[in-house]
Amino acid sequence: MLLGWREWVSLPALGIPLIKAKIDTGARTSALHGIEVQPFRKGTKRFVRFTVHSVQHSQQTAHLCVAPLIDRRAIRSSSGSKRRRYVIKTQLQIGALCWPIELTLSNRERMGFRLLLGRSAIRKRFLVDPAASFLQAPSPPVEEQP
Repeated sequence: MLLGWREWVSLPALGIPLIKAKIDTGARTSALHGIEVQPFRKGTKRFVRFTVHSVQHSQQTAHLCVAPLIDRRAIRSSSGSKRRRYVIKTQLQIGALCWPIELTLSNRERMGFRLLLGRSAIRKRFLVDPAASFLQAPSPPVEEQP
């Protein structure tokens, strides 16, 4: 199956029906725009609570999310700086396919996309056409027309 360099995807377990993702084969890990990140425990299990504004340049669409906390890792950004980020595991849906991926939580307010999908998330599932966009996508919401 083929992906464009950007796609509309879903994160159903987080309650996010549609979010625009940049497909970045140069990045190993995937990153989701998460703010107000709060780790907590329920018994012996670790979780993280966070807010996602899924529409770029808008704070109107806010999703309060809770996910199991997998880890906290040092991640090197594209600028070369290292930061420790919370890592969650959740379901990613692209077209008719749905599978679990790991996502780091990062404030992506100033980035062009609220979700960056790295090569680990799409490995052995898709090829990427860097000249194409939205090959697997449902119709985007009105406020996010490309």
